[in-house]
Amino acid sequence: MQINLTAVFQKVPLGYIGFVQELPGANTQGKTLEEARANLREAIQLVLEANRKPGKKKN
Repeated sequence: MQINLTAVFQKVPLGYIGFVQELPGANTQGKTLEEARANLREAIQLVLEANRKPGKKKN
C-alpha cells in the first residue's frame, strides 16, 4: 500500500523545519534541507508505527 503525504519544509534561522500536514506528530528540524528530509522520513515511520500498536484494554 502506498500513501501520499504532503511534506512541508521552511527555512528558519537555524536551518530547516519540516512537517507532514496529514500526519499530526510527524515534524522535525535539521541544519540542512537534506538532514530535515531524512529526519522527517524517520519521524513518519515512528508515528505510523506508534499508531499501529494496540492500546491497553481498560477493565
